[in-house]
Amino acid sequence: MSELLDQLITPEVRMVLYLMVACLVMLYILSIVYVIRDAQRRGAEPWWLWAVISIIPIVGLLAYVILRPSSYLVDREEQDLDIALREHQLSHYGICPKCGAPIDRDFVVCPICNTQVRNVCPTCHRPLNADWKVCPYCRTRIQ
Repeated sequence: MSELLDQLITPEVRMVLYLMVACLVMLYILSIVYVIRDAQRRGAEPWWLWAVISIIPIVGLLAYVILRPSSYLVDREEQDLDIALREHQLSHYGICPKCGAPIDRDFVVCPICNTQVRNVCPTCHRPLNADWKVCPYCRTRIQ
């Protein structure tokens, strides 16, 4: 039996087997590095835990790919900034006190429910805030 193995495993075959094992080891090490870097980019808090899990060959990498956060940390921060920007833009307009619909700064009535949301200057007919005592456009005193 050992003579048969010696005949089958020539030095060339042995070299090919060594190269295949070396490639598998390199892929294994690269998969661990990939998990660590990707977990850091995705903002996974215990990224070192993912590194430990990825040490288990194939199963660790598959577990990470299935359980990792769905988006990168940079993308989540960008989404949070986008939401904050939209909320800030909406706050420049206003909200109808009756129906809650967004209204522009110069609307006098809500276009949805017809509720008066601002006063109107009797002289220039421009919209005024409720707490203004004088029209800033034409200097008319408001009662």
